[in-house]
Amino acid sequence: MREVAAAHPGGPVELWTMDEHRVGLRPILRRAWARRGRRPVVRVHHRYRWAYVYAFVRPATGATAWLILPRVDAAVFSLALAHFAREVGAGPAKRILLVLDRAGYHVAAEVAVPAGVAREFQPPYSPELQPAERLWPLTNEGIANRLFADIGALEEQLAEQPDIIRSHTRFHWWPDAA
Repeated sequence: MREVAAAHPGGPVELWTMDEHRVGLRPILRRAWARRGRRPVVRVHHRYRWAYVYAFVRPATGATAWLILPRVDAAVFSLALAHFAREVGAGPAKRILLVLDRAGYHVAAEVAVPAGVAREFQPPYSPELQPAERLWPLTNEGIANRLFADIGALEEQLAEQPDIIRSHTRFHWWPDAA
């Protein structure tokens, strides 16, 4: 982060992290409470249609930027980066240091990185260091034991919750200033 700030003096540098998660029409089943002697009923319809949640999170504040896209690859990741940069106002006046895992589509040469965004890659085999990984149980709970008519209905259910997100993604070692 110091390197980005030194290379671009005069503007703030914000530290963000990002990850993707597959969600779909195949139901996520959880235990449910029911009256004694009765079985809980959960309507399901197994279908294999997927979407991918691209989540950008700023652990220091709990701020998030979400995108739901049809697949994961370098071209779609470039689109997600461009959308994120516009949403948070990255550019010459505001720099973003984005912490990513080393997925093939994150490190691909064809990824178009917008102005104002710098990527920092985690060490290999270290998902426990990625604060954005902790978002997925929160995402799954909102859609568990629910039947959705289509991907659009599923997308509407996914909502932003900054206080809960901050409490799950703010690691004790994560820098305060950023």
